Amino acid sequence: MNKLELKRKLLEKCFEEQDRLINTTRSVMDEAQQGAEDEQSRDWYDSIKTQLMGRRDMFAGQLKKSINERAILERIDPNKENDEVSFGAIVITDDQKLFISISLGKIEMNKITYFAISPQVPLFKAMEGLKKGDSFVFNGKKHQIKDLF
Repeated sequence: MNKLELKRKLLEKCFEEQDRLINTTRSVMDEAQQGAEDEQSRDWYDSIKTQLMGRRDMFAGQLKKSINERAILERIDPNKENDEVSFGAIVITDDQKLFISISLGKIEMNKITYFAISPQVPLFKAMEGLKKGDSFVFNGKKHQIKDLF
């Protein structure tokens, strides 16, 4: 598999994971809403209904965040080969393989582990703008960028 094909497949996996998260959050939010509606026969200030509405609102906030993060993923051009560490790049260091996208954590592909990280995390900040072959220090340890695309 060539580099851009790998990038497309990683992006696809990120979309799948984000869509799963959106659907799960939407489902839990709808359950909380339904539970609150089932409490219609009770007084509005009933503690159970208030708890359910608060839970629904919490999940609504998480849903909005997940939808916004999916929109961020949509800005990645899977056909662009990055030549420096920036949004949308896949970075292979001597320690790990990173996909600069959104914070999704570990992604397994062909028995290889990649980590989807956000450009807001300190690790990205330590290597932002660097190129293949460059080194950087993070948490007191030196790392080298072995490949980048």
